[in-house]
Amino acid sequence: LAPHGMVGVGAIFEAYQRGELMDDAEVALLHADAEHGFRALSVPLVNVRHVARLAQEAGVLSAAESRALVDAAAALFYQDRTWPRVLQAVGEAWPASTQGRWRTWAAGGLADLKREDARACLQAAAAFVASGARPPSREGVSRPPPSSYVRRRRLVEGLCETEAGLVSSEDVLEELRAGPGAQELARAGLRRALLAGWARSLGLSPTPEEVARAESEQWARLGVAPPERAAWLAACGLDAHEFRRLCEERALEGLMLEHAARLLPDGPSWDEALASEARLEGRWAEMAARLTAPRRRPRKR
Repeated sequence: LAPHGMVGVGAIFEAYQRGELMDDAEVALLHADAEHGFRALSVPLVNVRHVARLAQEAGVLSAAESRALVDAAAALFYQDRTWPRVLQAVGEAWPASTQGRWRTWAAGGLADLKREDARACLQAAAAFVASGARPPSREGVSRPPPSSYVRRRRLVEGLCETEAGLVSSEDVLEELRAGPGAQELARAGLRRALLAGWARSLGLSPTPEEVARAESEQWARLGVAPPERAAWLAACGLDAHEFRRLCEERALEGLMLEHAARLLPDGPSWDEALASEARLEGRWAEMAARLTAPRRRPRKR
């Protein structure tokens, strides 16, 4: 997440950044609930790696014995990984002399790298807040569309800020589902998202000018003046970036419709689309009747 603006803190973050760690399983652990202070009930693999390295540097373990410790820990399910079980799993990989050195060395306590990094993160956050500095601007930085998981979480957990107070996105969505026009809104949203997704799959992307034009046209359609836009976005549960992303989808939708005849073999033209939709909606027949109706002659005065 660092390329997207996250500020990483600690040795574990740095190991992931260097590519030394790759799997989320490295930091997984079982912990108690809030009533018991969320205390750790198992040992994350990243802690075992850290302790094994410290023990090797202290001359307690050889390189092979250090690897055996990590391998034994990695073979255990993360919820079952405790120090007694890890040491039991090492078994005969350690001779009696190594086990004796380990007991003496470990009697002073074993390092908890994940806890150390968590404390460092809190200290870094507190120092940043105390400094009064502002986070770096992400304006103009391209970000990929959020995943379906993130989008659905926002629908449930998001908040909208109105003049009367906060309301959950989930409550707004529930009312919209039951309200008039829900089907039309959903179909329009699906059509825009599907066409934009198809465009991206073809490697298409709108220019900054096309996105800016789509954004400007949308504001004009809404009739929201610049001073009122921040409040409007907050009431919609959006920020400027998310609004721009939706306008980018609209720009992509426009591109796909504009070039529809070339996107498919023997694709539809603009006039075909106009005619077919007018026929389905009955407007073609209305127009035909209007054109064949006898015209009234103006009365003579």
